[in-house]
Amino acid sequence: MSVRVSSGEHSSARFLERRRKRRRRLLVASLFLLALVVGGCLYAVWRDSARISHVTIYGADQSLAELATAEMAGSYFGVVPRNSTFFFPAGSIRADIIAAHPDIAAVSIFRNGITGLSVRLDYRVPIARWCGLAPTEGVAAYCYLFDANGFIFSALPSEGGSAHSATTSPTVNNFALYAPLAGETLEPLRANIAHAEQLPAVFDLARELSTLGSPVENIVFRDDEVDLHTKSGTRVTYVLGNEQNAFTALVSAKGNVDLASGVLEYVDLRFDGKVYLKKRESAK
Repeated sequence: MSVRVSSGEHSSARFLERRRKRRRRLLVASLFLLALVVGGCLYAVWRDSARISHVTIYGADQSLAELATAEMAGSYFGVVPRNSTFFFPAGSIRADIIAAHPDIAAVSIFRNGITGLSVRLDYRVPIARWCGLAPTEGVAAYCYLFDANGFIFSALPSEGGSAHSATTSPTVNNFALYAPLAGETLEPLRANIAHAEQLPAVFDLARELSTLGSPVENIVFRDDEVDLHTKSGTRVTYVLGNEQNAFTALVSAKGNVDLASGVLEYVDLRFDGKVYLKKRESAK
């Protein structure tokens, strides 16, 4: 039995075949065009005129430019150069500089023309000195500088020394802090001081004590208590977080509290509304 194919079916088959061919031609043309665009882009990014060739550091030793240059060596998966002015690794450069120099707080990176890169550095401000967990009589303290966030960023050769870093300015406060570090760490450098969020209030109280006759030299954190050691030798103790009440109580008893002469061994402000004093044996 023979089967005839109608002319309408032949026309439909030819139409579908032509459409498939047009789609293939369009796909091939699109892929070719895409290859041209990608090839042109790769050619452009690999040209020397579109690659960073020099780095300028503002506010620091130019040797830091070597860190940026090293981070831009090589390429991404062998396709795009890392020193391309369009794809340079700003985040990695920033992280490398801060990791190598903890005294740097922030790094700003921006293009300088097409082939240049400029890096501006902002240094941490040394608020005071951190000298360990507690002072040891007869042993010179080995201290570090820390910033307003309690981040320890630079070591000092000895108590009262100056920083061996770009931040050679004096500390905002002259006293030394003895306090635990946050987390489990044995290395102070790059560590954070515990209770860092309470440091501003503690430092304010320490500065206010100087108006009562003797400046504070050392601050010691002991669990939830704080000892303020004045230059005259008197220790003032209060509960951490209770700075305002402690100062109010001290002012109210100002007539009986002599911080300047050193006649007092300690002043205890740990109990609300009460001030307990102890004179030195030699002063009795």
